[in-house]
Amino acid sequence: MIPGMNKRQAEQMMRQLGMKNENVEATEVIIRTRSKDIIISEPEVMKINMMGQDTFQVTGRITEKNISSEPELNEDDILTVMDGAQKTREEALAALKDTNGDLAKAILNLKK
Repeated sequence: MIPGMNKRQAEQMMRQLGMKNENVEATEVIIRTRSKDIIISEPEVMKINMMGQDTFQVTGRITEKNISSEPELNEDDILTVMDGAQKTREEALAALKDTNGDLAKAILNLKK
């Protein structure tokens, strides 16, 4: 916003410039990067269309969460691979890590 200008004046000026805007009712916005998630809670999201291109403006409370490079493996996944490939727990766990948690690939790789 422009200092000293109320929201209604700003919206009117944007319309005069050919910009269309609308509020987006969002409860949370998550931006995923390779190394972390940026989580915006209680966001105010504005969708702005200018010359046919949509842009989103997001404000809110920001938190960041680092992403682990290791896949999250649960006991059911490990047991499924063990049963499917008839292998030990250690072999199943290693196969799941090698395939980033992909059960089918892990079983197929162990059966080779």
